[in-house]
Amino acid sequence: MWLFALFVAIPIIEIALFIQVGGLIGLWPTLLIVIVTAILGTALVRQQGALAMSQLRQSFAELNDPSEPLAHGAMILLSGALLLTPGFFTDAMGFLLLVPAFRALVLKELRKRVKVQSFTMGQQTTRQSADPFRSPSQNPNIIDGEWEEVDENTTKQGPSGWTRH
Repeated sequence: MWLFALFVAIPIIEIALFIQVGGLIGLWPTLLIVIVTAILGTALVRQQGALAMSQLRQSFAELNDPSEPLAHGAMILLSGALLLTPGFFTDAMGFLLLVPAFRALVLKELRKRVKVQSFTMGQQTTRQSADPFRSPSQNPNIIDGEWEEVDENTTKQGPSGWTRH
């Protein structure tokens, strides 16, 4: 129900803001503001996204918990979607999500509501192999397959039929 309320409320808020701002400054300045915020937002999202990606790589390299850089990356992605959506309310929310302190506050609130059952990194020795068709005792360098011998005298000469010539 909350999602439905957002899908109804956000367009109504955007329309009301467009009418108010357009009435104050006119049509063309209003459209110019929307276009400039989309361009500025795209540049900021690119910059913040690159920073979040480097933090994610660093957490993987140091074998640290990657959930915080992943959460920041997801919020930056959402920010980009909001900034590319025309409107003043969505732009304000998008710019807010680009502020690292605001993202940290959102993440802090999310952590209060989400409980992580377990977290592991690397291979676990107690679990079965991820491949259900290969037992853990098999050599990982051996690949099981089927083959049939082809006589060179009976093979068709020329293109295989799988390519166009």
